[in-house]
Amino acid sequence: MTFKQMFTSSVGKKLIMGFTGIFLILFLIVHAGLNATIWANDGGLMFNKAGHFMGSNAVPRILEIGLFIGIFLHIYQGYLLTIENRTKRSVGYAVNYSKGSKWYSRSMAILGTLILLFLIAHIYHFWTPSRLGGIGNIKALGTVDHNGVELHNLYAEMDLVFTNPYIVVLYVLACGSLAYHLAHGFQSAFKTIGVHNRRYHALISSIGYGFSILIPLIFALMPISFYFDWIK
Repeated sequence: MTFKQMFTSSVGKKLIMGFTGIFLILFLIVHAGLNATIWANDGGLMFNKAGHFMGSNAVPRILEIGLFIGIFLHIYQGYLLTIENRTKRSVGYAVNYSKGSKWYSRSMAILGTLILLFLIAHIYHFWTPSRLGGIGNIKALGTVDHNGVELHNLYAEMDLVFTNPYIVVLYVLACGSLAYHLAHGFQSAFKTIGVHNRRYHALISSIGYGFSILIPLIFALMPISFYFDWIK
């Protein structure tokens, strides 16, 4: 397969979807682990230290560029595959074969669009103030000093953003969309790159369903915890 075919053929598009999907799964693990430090109840010290490390070191910043590229390719190729599949099925089947599939496996484009809207809001609320110093009404909230090291106070930023109940509801609904997206996408990504046989299918499916519950739950509990003052 040539480099051009990776982006133009159906097989190439699916491979890109698979590899970028696994890359994004790994990112979600790291992101959820970092965000879980808010429950240390230390006033955000551990969270701010982790955020400072991710924002001030070369390797995470380079990976951040790769992350944005991966997200773009995953979304772009996903939409192209959806359009391509619908075009091929424009006449329709005499028998409805979709009855045996889950509704969320047939709605990946819709779920992905909801996640994209959430991602835009998330970048606006947190990445932009952290990297560019604030935009619109959401301003970076300065820094905190820890043993002579100046840390960007991302924790205070989160505390401010999640005082708005509409934003909290948006984030929780987005986490629900992410859960259903992962319920199909996790095992689909491994299947696409060839990790799929009777020996591993049950294991990957089980891990995938567990992952699709645990990761979105962690993300959903973050705004809820701030809004109801479960953490200080």
